[in-house]
This record gives sequence, structure tokens and C-alpha cells, in this order.
Amino acid sequence: MNKHDANVVLNVKGLTCPGPLLGAKRMVDDLESGQILLLISDCPGTQDDLFSWAKQTNNQVLKTEKLPDGGTGYYILKGKGHEFKANVLLDIRGVLCPGPIVEAKKLLNGMQSGEILKLTSNCPGIRSDIEGWAKATGMTILESVEIAPGEYDFYIRKG
Repeated sequence: MNKHDANVVLNVKGLTCPGPLLGAKRMVDDLESGQILLLISDCPGTQDDLFSWAKQTNNQVLKTEKLPDGGTGYYILKGKGHEFKANVLLDIRGVLCPGPIVEAKKLLNGMQSGEILKLTSNCPGIRSDIEGWAKATGMTILESVEIAPGEYDFYIRKG
């Protein structure tokens, strides 16, 4: 595999974690299923971050290679991704619990049964809080994905 096999190349040498992962996520989000991103990074934490993220997001790190001019190349194959689309998006990073759930509840109250809310949060307690809240209110957590260390996307279907 070489640079010509990649659909897009993103060189983030010089950026420290989580910068390379966030850049990769943004680029992969814009790719079609089956396309390949070559991420070039010299941050030592990139490999662990990428492999964890890829596993949780149905993407795949096909190959890693040390590059002659420094850094490591990571070939990332975009997977099929989610089988559903969110009707409403709520990005509430930076707001502490119970704020994300309070705001999600307000939005869900105005949504139709069966519609999906995508909630993005980095509140430290969100994972346990949201699961209990969903069970208590008849909402369904379709999927939760760690998009970056400590940051999550939750796909919530109104009951």
C-alpha cells in the first residue's frame, strides 16, 4: 500500500494528541464508505487513539508504516458507519451533567415517536447517567460511540 492507494492524505505532523485523531475523524466523516484516508502523524499516542476509535466506529486501520521523512502513516478505511440518521443534532460539549440530559429531554419532548437525536457530550458522567435516564423514560440508546477520549456521540430514539 502506498500514498497513491489513499483517496485523501492528511499530514498532521507536529500536532499532539488528540489533534491527529480529531483531524482523522473529520476527514473520515466526509469520505464515502470504502474510501481510504492516509493520516501522517508523529504523535506517539496516535496509534492507540486511532485503533480504539476505529474499532468503535466501524472503520478500520488497514496498515501502519514508518515514513522515511519521519512520522507514521496510518491507512484508515471508512466503514459502513451507522445504519440510521439523526433527525436532530445536539452538540453540548463543555456542559456538565445533568445539563446534557436536561437539554436532550427538552428536544426529545418536541420530537415525534421513532425520531432519533444525536447527542454529543464530554461530561465525565454522561455514559452512566444517560443509560439510566433512557431506561427510566422509555428512550432507546441505539448506539454510543467514543469519538475522542472522553467525548461521546449518543444516538437516542424517542420511545
